[in-house]
Amino acid sequence: MVEVLEVVSGHGGELVLRTDGAGFEVIENGVFLMDTRNGESERLLVTGAAGRLAPGARLLIGGLGVGFSLRAALDHGGVGEIVVLEREPAVIEWNRTGPLRAVHGGALDDPRVTVVEADLLTWLRATEETFDALCLDIDNGPEWTVTEGNAEPYAADGLDRLARRLRPGGVLAVWSAGAAPAFTQRLRERFDSVEVVRVPVPRGEPDVVWFAR
Repeated sequence: MVEVLEVVSGHGGELVLRTDGAGFEVIENGVFLMDTRNGESERLLVTGAAGRLAPGARLLIGGLGVGFSLRAALDHGGVGEIVVLEREPAVIEWNRTGPLRAVHGGALDDPRVTVVEADLLTWLRATEETFDALCLDIDNGPEWTVTEGNAEPYAADGLDRLARRLRPGGVLAVWSAGAAPAFTQRLRERFDSVEVVRVPVPRGEPDVVWFAR
């Protein structure tokens, strides 16, 4: 049984937090965006990046989601400081004090975590900060974006901007709800090593995570 918990107006349009059975779902403009049922690929996004780096890595997570990636980063022994970029204030509050807090055990309270309410590329244009890993979970991936403007990080200019914020030997990790061959090609044009990992899901085509160095 579906129960709507909250409806808000976000930067990308209408955001709905609801329950469907034992899980939570976030819907944007009537399109499914995320839920709390699995999270294997979202966890792999950060653990795979951290596993390719020296201990104490500084991570940026683009997109808070339901907190799966952040929790996995905190639980990984190789991760130091974490900066989370999330442009939707409602998503931050649902995770900080709302129903999603229980999903990750209050991960936003950890002193290693800084949450920044901002659009990813807008923030990157204004900062000189660098990271050992950039872990992006923006919208549904490079070729299936619900919100106008969310495709920009996956385009050529967006990837060039991201690469400039990586430290030497750093990793760009990207999550997607499906394959994106053109995006894979853009990565290979810019990075020395690109790994494509497909993660089976209960329904539909596999999720995909890219690791580019």
